[in-house]
Amino acid sequence: MKTLFVLLLLLVSGVSANAQSTAPGEKPAVEKKAPHPSFAEIEDVEGLPRALILGDSISMGYTLPVRAALKGEANVHRPAANCGPTDSGLKYIDAWLGEGKWDVIHFNWGLHDVMHYLNSVAKEDRVPHTTEGAFRRNSPEAYEKKLRELVSRLQGTGATLIWASTTPIPESSKGLWKPGDSALYNKVAAKVMEENGIVVDDLWSFAKPKLTEIQKERDVHFSPEGSAVLGSEVARVIREALKVR
Repeated sequence: MKTLFVLLLLLVSGVSANAQSTAPGEKPAVEKKAPHPSFAEIEDVEGLPRALILGDSISMGYTLPVRAALKGEANVHRPAANCGPTDSGLKYIDAWLGEGKWDVIHFNWGLHDVMHYLNSVAKEDRVPHTTEGAFRRNSPEAYEKKLRELVSRLQGTGATLIWASTTPIPESSKGLWKPGDSALYNKVAAKVMEENGIVVDDLWSFAKPKLTEIQKERDVHFSPEGSAVLGSEVARVIREALKVR
């Protein structure tokens, strides 16, 4: 009987302790995700040129493969952030560029600009592109205007600029992205880059024939193996740019 009483006392104490760990009406604490591996700061190897990658989660996927491919040839950096749409670019570009000198900047904005929303561009208002009344975050005209502003700011760094065309949206997409939108916005970007004499890393054309092998099913994102394939191409283009700088 005494043993049963002790067990009941321990059980009640445990319940009480658990109840006290979360205040009434308060949501349980959510464990924070570890930072994406591409966000890790790197220490420059003295004497090597510095390259900066700017872009969304697609670029986050190929950052580490690019670093590995250019080890001993270049210090490859990126912001500790998903660079999102052109709106975020304009807001944070100065912080992302920092104070250091850049030899090459490989950059892209696009997939977040063609995400679909309803009512507002708040994250919680993202909807499938098939939703009645859904609209792209930025129209082609707004995208062009913001991209021109970003290009002007990047040109001020004196770095060799490389524009990465936005990778394809799969034809099977029924989510936030509408098939064909990346190709449409790439035409807008191509005009801006041509007018400014900026090198284009045409990742759209590079990835398109390989999509079934390197892209996730019904998703704009790539498998780890697919990101490595993109990384090899990005590294090649950066390497070529460094040779003629």
